[in-house]
Amino acid sequence: MAVTGDDTDEETELAPSHMAAATGDMPTYQIRAPATALPQGVVMAASPGSLHSPQQLAEEATRKRELRLMKNREAAKECRRRKKEYVKCLESRVAVLEVQNKKLIEELETLKDICSPKTDV
Repeated sequence: MAVTGDDTDEETELAPSHMAAATGDMPTYQIRAPATALPQGVVMAASPGSLHSPQQLAEEATRKRELRLMKNREAAKECRRRKKEYVKCLESRVAVLEVQNKKLIEELETLKDICSPKTDV
């Protein structure tokens, strides 16, 4: 029993196993590789430009690697620049808060002097 289709997409054949027929068990089926309409030497490519020599593939890989490294260097440079800007902003904020804290401490001392009962000795 072989199942074949007229279309090239359905060329897979199912053939009963010879062992099943000899033992009297239910026949099992093996999947055979589909027959191809192309000759053995023909290679199908995804796109016409994808057929490259090994040297071209190596050059393409090198070019892609260099491009990736260049982008990575630029991203790292930008990251360092943003980090410096962030640290400067934090340092500026610390300076402002230190000044504000000093003023508040002075104001607290002044209020303590005003509100505390004066005792003359």
